[in-house]
Amino acid sequence: MCLDFGDAAYEEGVEEVTRLVHSAGVKRTQLVKGRRQRPDSKFYAGTGKVGEIARARAELNAAFVVFNHALSPAQERNLEKELQCRVMERTELILEIFAQRAQTNEGKLQVELAQLEHLATRLVRGWTHLERQRGGLGKTGGPGEKQIELDRRYIANRVRTLRGKLSTLQKQRQVQRRARARRDVLSISIVGYTNAGKSTLFNALAHAKAFEADQLFATLDTTTRRIWLRDAGDVVLSDTVGFIRDLPHGLVAAFRATLEETVHADLLLHVVDAASGAREAQALEVNKVLAEIGAEGAPQIQVWNKIDRAGLEPAAERDQYGRISRVFVSARTGVGLEDLRGAIAEFARRRATERGAAAPEPLPLHTH
Repeated sequence: MCLDFGDAAYEEGVEEVTRLVHSAGVKRTQLVKGRRQRPDSKFYAGTGKVGEIARARAELNAAFVVFNHALSPAQERNLEKELQCRVMERTELILEIFAQRAQTNEGKLQVELAQLEHLATRLVRGWTHLERQRGGLGKTGGPGEKQIELDRRYIANRVRTLRGKLSTLQKQRQVQRRARARRDVLSISIVGYTNAGKSTLFNALAHAKAFEADQLFATLDTTTRRIWLRDAGDVVLSDTVGFIRDLPHGLVAAFRATLEETVHADLLLHVVDAASGAREAQALEVNKVLAEIGAEGAPQIQVWNKIDRAGLEPAAERDQYGRISRVFVSARTGVGLEDLRGAIAEFARRRATERGAAAPEPLPLHTH
């Protein structure tokens, strides 16, 4: 279900939620669109549109309905009662994908933390039938309220445990970063909108075999490699989780330990899907998340990827200060990667000069 509130990027949003559903391994059977000036307080969609959804669900015998919006607990509860099926809003859909994709122990801990914190806001949904059993005679409480409190206590205890484990992993990362800093190793993080081609670029630069696929959130767990780049020397390269519009705040908070690799990076390679019509909006969303985690001030080179699909030529652009700000590449074909390596080398030379170290010789670039 997608509602249009006059957003110019509405069609991109429809396409994105369709890809999210497919990425979750679900077969989409019908897309219902709607237009409203503002969300309905009870159902989010209007009663007529909810009736249309109910008829479509019954005809298709659909197991659940996905809303491409954030629903309140009350709206979700009302919709499930009206539609007689599970209703999943955008945040829950993204959490489901993350739960399927997490491979490392740290990634699984981060996803579980985000899921529990989201569930804590919706506990009442599962126990409304017990709340009716509250006793009379002016007494409060009853089986329903007790069960809710037990669940809240369990979630609170589990959240503390998960945060403790993630804190330990965070300290281990800090030790590793201090060791790299003592060796003066250049740290680079690859960031970007989901499915922009970050893992493909990582594999091309590091000669690695990180998982890549044409789907949203193909990579969740941060992969780090120490590599050697000609004219740049030793480099620590990290491939990070992709960002997306309206990324749940709980996910950003849960993945903060992993994203600290981005915060503390010497250089960010911001990968942009050059073939996407929404590339400018996607780049803005990435910068919003970077600001949220405190990485907005990190030096950044935009890497416009997939130029083979966009009909663009490999090149490097400079800003008003003469620094390379954008490089056009195809990570899949390798076109333009030499320019990107040259841009990294130029950054390394500037960094070395500022620190009073010996700078490597420059690589020629195709600039315009």
